[in-house]
Amino acid sequence: MHRSRLVSFVLAPLALCIGLWPSVQAAPSAPPPRLLVLVAIDGLPMRKVLQWQDRFGPDGFRRFLDHGRVYREAHYRHAHTVTGAGHATMMTGAYPQRSGIVGNEWLSPDSLQNVYCTEDRAHAYLAGGPTAPDAGTSPKNLQAETVGDVLIAARPGAKVFGVSGKDRGAILPVGHRGVAYMYRTESGVFTSSTHYMAAHPAWVNAFNARRPADAYWGQVWTPLLPESATAGLAPDAQPWMGSAGYGNRLPATMGAHQTEPGPRYYTDLLTSPFGDALTLDFARALVREEDLGQDAVPDILTVSLSAHDYISHTFGPESRLTHEHLLQLDRLLGAFFQDLDRWVGRHHVAIALTADHGFSESPEWRQHQGQAAQRFPMAAALSALNGHLRERFGLARAVVGSSTNGLVFDEANLRAQGLAPQAVFDAAAAFLRGIDGVVEVNTRADLASTAPPRPDQVFLAAQRLGWHPDRSPPVVVTLAEGWIASGRATGATHGSPYRYDQHVPILLWGPRWWARATEIDTPVQVVDIAPTLAQVLGLRPPASSQGQVLPGAAPRAHKVPPRAKLAMGR
Repeated sequence: MHRSRLVSFVLAPLALCIGLWPSVQAAPSAPPPRLLVLVAIDGLPMRKVLQWQDRFGPDGFRRFLDHGRVYREAHYRHAHTVTGAGHATMMTGAYPQRSGIVGNEWLSPDSLQNVYCTEDRAHAYLAGGPTAPDAGTSPKNLQAETVGDVLIAARPGAKVFGVSGKDRGAILPVGHRGVAYMYRTESGVFTSSTHYMAAHPAWVNAFNARRPADAYWGQVWTPLLPESATAGLAPDAQPWMGSAGYGNRLPATMGAHQTEPGPRYYTDLLTSPFGDALTLDFARALVREEDLGQDAVPDILTVSLSAHDYISHTFGPESRLTHEHLLQLDRLLGAFFQDLDRWVGRHHVAIALTADHGFSESPEWRQHQGQAAQRFPMAAALSALNGHLRERFGLARAVVGSSTNGLVFDEANLRAQGLAPQAVFDAAAAFLRGIDGVVEVNTRADLASTAPPRPDQVFLAAQRLGWHPDRSPPVVVTLAEGWIASGRATGATHGSPYRYDQHVPILLWGPRWWARATEIDTPVQVVDIAPTLAQVLGLRPPASSQGQVLPGAAPRAHKVPPRAKLAMGR
């Protein structure tokens, strides 16, 4: 055996035992990229990428599919699969149990006050109008460091920026040391907050002064494919679909039925390909004006594109509109990547693409396909539960609200009434298990325990990964597959521990770091992205990371034959 291989063979078990293996592997075989880009497609299931790959253009997604690494079985493993939790996971490598970002918002079990994941009332937006108390202005609630935080600590000259149509999509991936810019639907501008700076750079003011969002007024979202080419998709304007300001069918005119640009129009842009185009234009300006990737000190740019999520929520991921958006997005990504090639250099850029969660089809569409599905009436269930607890314990209102797929109780009042909170939780769980559509209920006693799940606790492991003792509810509910908790009669959603919500893309491209055209079927997790990108940058993984370097993603100095297929154990 070659000596270097013998040393690795001997040291690997010891390194794994004492937790040093990521740092042992941390030295890349190629210099780090000058610009590392993370692209997050909000609400994109991997099944969509695989299903429609033959309709993509020559670049965009095909850059990864034809010239990069494709992880076909990448998953989140926490149960409450939503935007905030997913974006916090990507670059920390930490599940919500460690990052503290248990959802987009949560009802505090102690204060009984609602908390937005990126709110910080000590700070305000720099542009675009007044700042609401629960607006996303800082990473204060994020309890883990990101790859960007590690990079800036190790290389003080490094720059880390995040851009998104959503505040949480911009703030959470860049962490505590980076700078976030987010789009404001009230005014159609991009802004940062006083957490990051006292005033915008001149280039941001100049970008906003051009009113680029207004340039899409009157533009038409025209489908790339004729309706006859979309067999198998839900046609436009189905009864279960919601409606944007432009309606719910294509072609659609931006600003239709409105007299001038305003909040309705600026919101509609994010429910169309034009919202992603605008976000990428701001990202382009940022790359140029901040000189990203122009020296040997690595920089990081995270770009979270929000439109796919909004479109899927409104019309359903099964809709023709969602499919058409994915094709338009593919073209937009291709143009953006080509600009990065020109400005930074094709061999100086590394790109990772993933999603914050998948999506369930609308219940009505699933029923149309012969699959079980329903809209779960959460408000009615809570009312019935409170009635049951009133009869049993004499409590006027035991459950004060729902939070992150669970229920929050006024525990101080329970104790004041001489009741043990866990006894009330157990009674609530027993009642909920008898409601149609509920398949599992876990209480704090199980969620806080490290004991192996019982055979009947199928989803407990996933619930534990997403459960934080100070922020999560003491009772969590898992609905049946295909059921969604919804107070509306239209649209679709996500947030479950099922494959359609957990299975997302992980795609890597970078000719100097990853072999080309390689598909990997080994199951991997989104928490693996952070240690992988840290390794490419020659860094230690973020401190709270629960992942490992993706199989086959260690930087290599040699080429792999086209369409190589790896089957590697985890």
